Amino acid sequence: MTNLPILYSAENNTATITLNRPQVKNALNKDMHIALYEAFEKAKTDDTVSVIILQGTDNAFCAGADLKSISLEQMKTFDYGDALEETYNRLIRQIVSINKPIVANINGIAVGAGLSIALACDYRVAHEQAHLGLGFLKIGLVPDAGASYFLPRLVGLGKAMELSLGDMITAKEAFRINLINEIGQPEQLVKKLVKMPPKAFGLMKQTFQASFEHSLEQVLEMEVFAQRQASETNEHKRAIEQFLRK
Repeated sequence: MTNLPILYSAENNTATITLNRPQVKNALNKDMHIALYEAFEKAKTDDTVSVIILQGTDNAFCAGADLKSISLEQMKTFDYGDALEETYNRLIRQIVSINKPIVANINGIAVGAGLSIALACDYRVAHEQAHLGLGFLKIGLVPDAGASYFLPRLVGLGKAMELSLGDMITAKEAFRINLINEIGQPEQLVKKLVKMPPKAFGLMKQTFQASFEHSLEQVLEMEVFAQRQASETNEHKRAIEQFLRK
């Protein structure tokens, strides 16, 4: 196995980004952040890529921030706010800006900011043995990397408050509370997503995201704008022709 912090491959219209620090359960340090951002940017700009999968190596998705990569001396003056802006916030904004479907393949433990990153993805598939949790409060910190935004929207405020206490949950429980979309492997979901019309999917993603901060009237106007663009695509015209032939 290569020592690169991020592995990248692209085939069958699918880019697979793999977190690769198995010795620390794929916890994120600064080098991994840089490589991860570059990998997402590569998948974003590659016209042959329709779907992006994010996963980890060695039966772990991501154990969150690698606090041990910061020395005790550095910790005395370490500014968590600056670190967030330079790493996680930059990454989360990038993930949300990508109009292609992004699937978090949670192939093991997903903790803290590791889970936060999965929440920012469009879909989450967890393996049966996966365990998920937010451990921020246990070390005197608050949930970050977008967890405060995505978690209440996915599971509701009450359940988000409960999960924030730090108890780990199983894939089965995560599915029950709508934290994940499926239990198992992501292959079938990816096959479905590859067939989705890319322009329409991207427009839908943008409109769904914006709907939380806008009124019904504003969202209706967004749908008008999006539908005009989607209706002009070859994807739509081919689909209509096929429908009419039937």
